Amino acid sequence: MERLEAIAAELPEAVRVDIEEWGGHPTFRVRGKNFVFSDLDAVGLSFKLTKDEAAAVVATDPTAEPAGYGLGRHGWVNLRMATDADEERWAQLREWVRTSYALVAPRKLARVVEEQDSA
Repeated sequence: MERLEAIAAELPEAVRVDIEEWGGHPTFRVRGKNFVFSDLDAVGLSFKLTKDEAAAVVATDPTAEPAGYGLGRHGWVNLRMATDADEERWAQLREWVRTSYALVAPRKLARVVEEQDSA
């Protein structure tokens, strides 16, 4: 969870909100919009990608599947992170979290992250 929190902390106005109704499971939000859902250990994660990227991730990553509740058709992906994930896997997750943020954040905030990522 510490690594996921550190990734989210890089993003403007990102906050962690624990949902009591879900057993205290954390979400990460920007201005009230979720960009990551997580379990308590940051092993089960959901995030939003473009529809094409989500389809590619689901097709090539055996730990990924479309999110439930109809969210998968909008680009949301469920992912299982190994507790011993290597640096390459964390770098990929960081990219996906930043993409998810950019897709749900207000345009002005998303642009800040997109400019950082293109530099």
